[in-house]
Amino acid sequence: MRETSEPAPGAAREVTPTPPHRVAVLALPGVPPFELGIPSRVFGSAEDADGRPLYEVTVCTADGAPVLSDAGFTVQPSAGPEALAAADTVVLPPTHAMPELGRGGPLPTEVAAAIDGIRPGTRLVSICTGSYVLAAAGLLDGRPATTHWNLAPEFRQAYPRVKVDEDVLFVDDGDVLTSAGVAAGVDLCLHMIRRDHGASVANRAARMCVVPPWRDGGQAQFIDRPVPEPTLASTTATRAWALEHLAEPITLARLAEHARMSLRSFTRRFRDEAGVTPVQWLTAQRLELARQLLETTDLPIDLVAHRAGLGSGNSLRAHMRTAFGVSPAAYRRAFGTGALPSRGQETQPSV
Repeated sequence: MRETSEPAPGAAREVTPTPPHRVAVLALPGVPPFELGIPSRVFGSAEDADGRPLYEVTVCTADGAPVLSDAGFTVQPSAGPEALAAADTVVLPPTHAMPELGRGGPLPTEVAAAIDGIRPGTRLVSICTGSYVLAAAGLLDGRPATTHWNLAPEFRQAYPRVKVDEDVLFVDDGDVLTSAGVAAGVDLCLHMIRRDHGASVANRAARMCVVPPWRDGGQAQFIDRPVPEPTLASTTATRAWALEHLAEPITLARLAEHARMSLRSFTRRFRDEAGVTPVQWLTAQRLELARQLLETTDLPIDLVAHRAGLGSGNSLRAHMRTAFGVSPAAYRRAFGTGALPSRGQETQPSV
């Protein structure tokens, strides 16, 4: 019998899995081990429905040689600058051994050469003060970016062409993304998984890492402030209650009543704890729920809006246009499960 690699008539063809997205993490002298390990840990937890890894993470150095971390031990890389040239995404953790960057000084020659070798179109990511490296290379000029809030004044002075926002946990500017200090790198990596593969994959990765899939507010909640009096009530329980009642009408007065505070005290206390106003927070939570429903169900747009507490489909469209720059239908096409639309789902061109 003649052997053949062709499938039998009527048999399903085997689908070749898509190769994992290649992530190169550049370890520079003085790198903090925690931040260095974030991409490997978070991206390494992202798998497809069959348990296959969606990312391949490689730690490299600018010249392939070991570097000393700021914890006093040596990091032995698995690759050199060639990993940067082959990567789909390059991540730059912070470095505590290049103080000249805080004064706007030039990059070391080998680091500049390694970054110059990155292919055009590669996604660039910084964690904490890794933004200094991107800025020193001129890759943040004219772009919005963030860094650790405590270093924002120094960063702004050293790199005046960068539009610094120290109040956020991360900034997604398309092909260049920057995060705030330390754990905000986890937030950013999870955001990238969500952007690449949708909420379900990102949420599973977050559970594997035992971290929340997203955090409320921004860096503003971590900036130094006088410590509140221990007798002051918290809004934590009220926020938890609100998350269970997003489909219902929730007014500021109702939130304050639940927290047993005056409107003024509740608003001030809420902002101190969450870094945003109650209305901003509530809208963000409703949009997050709407995104999950769009990604994981084929519910009609009007029903998604209702369950998320955003009223009508028109209201959801307006909110998503403002927040994400896309319509619900376009978002579902990009991130949905691929289920056929139910009757009544938005199919007309967005306006």
